[in-house]
Amino acid sequence: MTTQALPLPAIADIFDAAARIAPHAHATPVLTSHALDAEAGASLHFKAEQLQRIGAFKFRGACNAVFSLDAAQAARGVVTHSSGNHGAALALAAKLRGIPCHVVVPDGAVAAKLAAIEHYGAILHRCAPTIAAREASCAQVQAYTGGSIVHPYTDPRVIAGQGTAALELLTAQPDLDALVVPLGGGGLAAGTALAMRALAPQCRLFLAEPIGAADGARSFARGALDLDMVPDTVCDGLRGTLGAINFDLLRAADAQVLTVDDARTIAAMRLLWTRTKQLVEPSSAIALAAVLAHPEHFAGRRVGIVLSGGNVDLDALPTLLARAA
Repeated sequence: MTTQALPLPAIADIFDAAARIAPHAHATPVLTSHALDAEAGASLHFKAEQLQRIGAFKFRGACNAVFSLDAAQAARGVVTHSSGNHGAALALAAKLRGIPCHVVVPDGAVAAKLAAIEHYGAILHRCAPTIAAREASCAQVQAYTGGSIVHPYTDPRVIAGQGTAALELLTAQPDLDALVVPLGGGGLAAGTALAMRALAPQCRLFLAEPIGAADGARSFARGALDLDMVPDTVCDGLRGTLGAINFDLLRAADAQVLTVDDARTIAAMRLLWTRTKQLVEPSSAIALAAVLAHPEHFAGRRVGIVLSGGNVDLDALPTLLARAA
């Protein structure tokens, strides 16, 4: 699954994306908690993307990509692969523009997220739960629909859109010492890196990654992409492999990967529920878990944390909590 040749995104593209998505996306609040500050020994500022449309930051990038298309491209629709949030985001953005949306979904994806994709009107195409199967299925769908591929995290329009979350956070809190975001494919992380380097060059970027899907950590250690993994983590939104252009943008920003085990992630998710009354999913809570698990980087500092989404499968909660007990 490849996107058409587009230039790498820059800060100007993030500002353009912010203007383009403003009529459609929420400017989400920045939340604080004295209780969580005490837990972390730091001043925490949470960008609440679980309150974004479709319940995740993914709407930003999908909306920017869909509304960047010219009329002829838009008429043919859009195509992607997704285990959940990106698919729902693209489906909603396409619905708002009145164009078709096709989403390739892997077997075993979270039922609640698949239901959301269908709710927003996308046509689902199922495939085996591997990146290779997703890519092959997308190529087939694109070939017979003529739709525009919107990759979940390597499309420059998506990266620029995701960067608008950090743009809002750093505009509201320009003196942060550190910024923490989850790391999966790297779209949010790369967009955050671009915004941070332009608006807050004094800030340090940390990437929270599950130990069971640590291709990012291995890649940073090697200095080259190392994508040989079979993910095993409750963070279903972080099971994708790191994109090449995302990796390059993150290395240029001197980002650092912090790995976290699932038990710590679930504990952080429960802390967020009980202390802030905010429903977040494991792929989001991992950012707080990284701060609590690696206090040497954050103690006494002002820390921005992007809470990436809140699409929890409530029916699966007992199993999820038992796994990390």
